Amino acid sequence: MELRRLRYFVAVAEEGNVTRAAERLGIGQPPLSQQILTLERELDVPLFHRTGHGMSLTEAGKALMVDARRLLNDAQSAVANAQRAGRGETGHLHLGLTASAAFHPIVRALIRAFRANYPGVALTLTEGTTTQLLALLEEGRLDLALMRPGTHSFAGIALYQIASEPMKVVLPAGHRLAKLRRIPLTALAGESFVLIPREESPMLHDEILNACRLAGFEPVPGQQAPQLSSVVNLVSAEFGVSIVPASVSQIRAEGVVYVDIADVNVVTNLALASRDAEPSAKVVNFLALADQARSAASAGARGHPAKRRKAKEADHAQA
Repeated sequence: MELRRLRYFVAVAEEGNVTRAAERLGIGQPPLSQQILTLERELDVPLFHRTGHGMSLTEAGKALMVDARRLLNDAQSAVANAQRAGRGETGHLHLGLTASAAFHPIVRALIRAFRANYPGVALTLTEGTTTQLLALLEEGRLDLALMRPGTHSFAGIALYQIASEPMKVVLPAGHRLAKLRRIPLTALAGESFVLIPREESPMLHDEILNACRLAGFEPVPGQQAPQLSSVVNLVSAEFGVSIVPASVSQIRAEGVVYVDIADVNVVTNLALASRDAEPSAKVVNFLALADQARSAASAGARGHPAKRRKAKEADHAQA
């Protein structure tokens, strides 16, 4: 049974007249009458009482009318659902993020914006190390991942930078440098560093080591920590010092202080990673919102007097 014939049937039943139904459907009266007769032959029951005043439904026609309306509504819903899915407005988006990425304000703003703009998409967050997130991406268990890529590139992975931020030194509160507002990295030469193992977060690990090497010294490896919150806690326990993204200074652990770094090139980038294959509409939508969030954050930094110097320093660092 063709949906087209059901639409014709419903139109004739609602109008009670073939001429008016034909005008409503935008087709000729003879073809419409023929389609109704074909439907009746297909079902092997009369659907209409035909009188000089018009057409009325038989008992079979009344029964069909109920199901025909439901089927037509279901067909319209199916089309609408397919179109919404094609536009990335329904379904499920699996987003991974590292612990350090979760602290950045642009990440919170981006997640809020996606949920507000695409309420029909279920968003699942998975936290993990960079290595774990890359593996989940490759396996297809994540659609996107927020991470700090440093200068690395990965086969089969596309990276979209969305933010850049300075790094800070985190020191025990009783450290000799703790009362200073800004220090050069050279002041940390000879200090024991609390670091996340490279196998857990190769990008952030390498960024910290490279920053120290550019400053002219090799950091002394000390106690290792599985994640940034552990780094801060170990510094608080005076296991050593460390360098963290500025947004991590939101962790207000007792016994630590965060100090700005005088070296303007000590910055870390935040990026969205996706599989290099053709992205889904949901991924494209998320990336578009990320681009908007990046532009808004950049405009805000340049427009606010207190932030202009930091924006200039970040631009200089990326040049």
